[in-house]
Amino acid sequence: MKKVKITVMRMACYTDLMALYENPIEHACDMTEGQVFIANGWKKPEGMCQSAWDTMSAFVMTLSHGGGDFYDGWMKNPRSAMISCNDGFRPVSFLIEAMEEDAE
Repeated sequence: MKKVKITVMRMACYTDLMALYENPIEHACDMTEGQVFIANGWKKPEGMCQSAWDTMSAFVMTLSHGGGDFYDGWMKNPRSAMISCNDGFRPVSFLIEAMEEDAE
């Protein structure tokens, strides 16, 4: 089993949708662009948002176990995936990449 690198690539914010549909909240997301998490195999990295993890965990598990090539050639690097969390108001895009380093 391999470690998996998870990088925050982009953070969007749809204030028009928030104004129309979201109840005001004080704190929604702790991610920052460029932030990197390392998953030890299929285990959720410390500090990773649970909602984002729920969206990407199947991809992380597959990559950590040597799988890839999702959707028949979707990614240029078949041992990677670009996944966004499921927050419709402020989605965060993550690049998930299998590493050569073995999980502990």
